[in-house]
Amino acid sequence: MSQDSHDPRDIPILTEEAEKSASLASLDVKAVHAALVTETLNLADSLLHRAAKDIDAALFERVFDQLRAQLPELVDRVLREHAAVGGTPAVASGTQAAASGTPETNTDN
Repeated sequence: MSQDSHDPRDIPILTEEAEKSASLASLDVKAVHAALVTETLNLADSLLHRAAKDIDAALFERVFDQLRAQLPELVDRVLREHAAVGGTPAVASGTQAAASGTPETNTDN
């Protein structure tokens, strides 16, 4: 059979196909298995690292959005508390609010 041109009338001879199969049979199965396992683990590691970075970025954005949303109210509340006391720092009431876990100080949404 000519390698240069393919004639549709050429029928492969069984011995030619057997020679091709023999080269596959001479593969070291353990080496192929080890290579497949190694490549699979490398791919999984790469995908997991990428997913962890995506999750980290999403969580950072979520926390930053919550901070952006809650910070103005927090500043207003603290300014009102201090203004209500008449300029005297309200350390005791701020400590009590923090100790009681009021919704204003709880950020676990």
